[in-house]
Amino acid sequence: MEHATQAQAYFLEGYNCAQSVLLAFAPDLGLTNDEAARMASSFGGGMGRLREVCGALSASFLILGLREGYSSPTDDEAKARQYARVQEIAAQFRAIHGTILCRDLLGLSEGPDCPTPAKRTAEYYESRPCERCIGDAAAIVERMLFSNGD
Repeated sequence: MEHATQAQAYFLEGYNCAQSVLLAFAPDLGLTNDEAARMASSFGGGMGRLREVCGALSASFLILGLREGYSSPTDDEAKARQYARVQEIAAQFRAIHGTILCRDLLGLSEGPDCPTPAKRTAEYYESRPCERCIGDAAAIVERMLFSNGD
């Protein structure tokens, strides 16, 4: 799982969870690192530290859209296929982690958090499941979208 390892490495460099996953796939998607980092920057912390959908999972959905997404607003068949794939990715992530919500993954009782990110220290990395979530999200995307010579 090359992408998973790369995504986790980006996280340990200080990128947020969403950026880490998207950056790992940026070359495959024709994105520069700057484009990928900017595109995913709002999704860290469960969308701007709102503690909603896990940022790593949100990035997985961005990758799916870039790889297989639809562009016509009237293509209901393509829309249904896309939403089914989103649900499939979410179900795989939920099967591993029991939830897709950032606050539940972190064991928080409340939703929105202070917008200021926590300092990245050894304790920060040890106390959070984020690195594992990032690796799992990237592995799901790699398996579903980038295996078999795709």
